[in-house]
Amino acid sequence: MLDKIKLFFSQQLTIEESSNETEQLQLAAAALLIELSKADYQRDALEHQAIESALKKCFQLDSQQLQEVIALAEEENEQATSLFQFTTLIKDNYSPEQRFELVKMLWQVAIADGEISKYEDHLIRKVADLIYLPHSEFIKAKLAVMGS
Repeated sequence: MLDKIKLFFSQQLTIEESSNETEQLQLAAAALLIELSKADYQRDALEHQAIESALKKCFQLDSQQLQEVIALAEEENEQATSLFQFTTLIKDNYSPEQRFELVKMLWQVAIADGEISKYEDHLIRKVADLIYLPHSEFIKAKLAVMGS
């Protein structure tokens, strides 16, 4: 599995810091977005489009690369037993600004279908706590997305 991920990133993506850690961070962010889309037990096409848009913007991927990243993240997400493996990478390696942007992306996916379920809200709160995003920043991210 990990070899498959490494092969994809080494062949398909030009990464500024060509390190395995960067690849894992990108995959962790994608997996969290996918987990959020499953939180309300309804896979919505609008949420999937929001995930694609967020990943495309964040990683600057073409359509084929985007679909491959999503497929790999789906696979990782299915095999994961908790959020810990994803949130630890982000907490330890993302700057406060990058963590804020990730939470904003989570809110964008949650609101894509027109409503935020209590499960989505809970998951975003949990992720924000696990990546050590201050509560004030959590609220600021939500308001930034709701206001746009």
